Amino acid sequence: MARWVVIFEDHPREIGDPIRKNHNQAHFDYLAEHSDRVLIGGGLRPSPEEWYCGGLWVIEVEKRDEAVALIENDPYFTLGLRKSYRLMIWGKAPNYGPVTL
Repeated sequence: MARWVVIFEDHPREIGDPIRKNHNQAHFDYLAEHSDRVLIGGGLRPSPEEWYCGGLWVIEVEKRDEAVALIENDPYFTLGLRKSYRLMIWGKAPNYGPVTL
């Protein structure tokens, strides 16, 4: 299995806020349903007092197309919250030893 990192960029608050408010449970249910592959995820903000501007996931799957399917079937993606995303394979530095998520 390979670990992948996804960094999402969201649409501005005026577009994204209604999607988050109306569909956050569907998004969280989706993450729970796929928690065997989406190991950890959460929203990103420029600072604690600012609104969300994106998100980050760590995914564990064999192939890139599996990661893309997870990303693009998430309600936040299908409903238009996500403006874009970057998907990269992640290799940890050797000095850290085993990483358990």
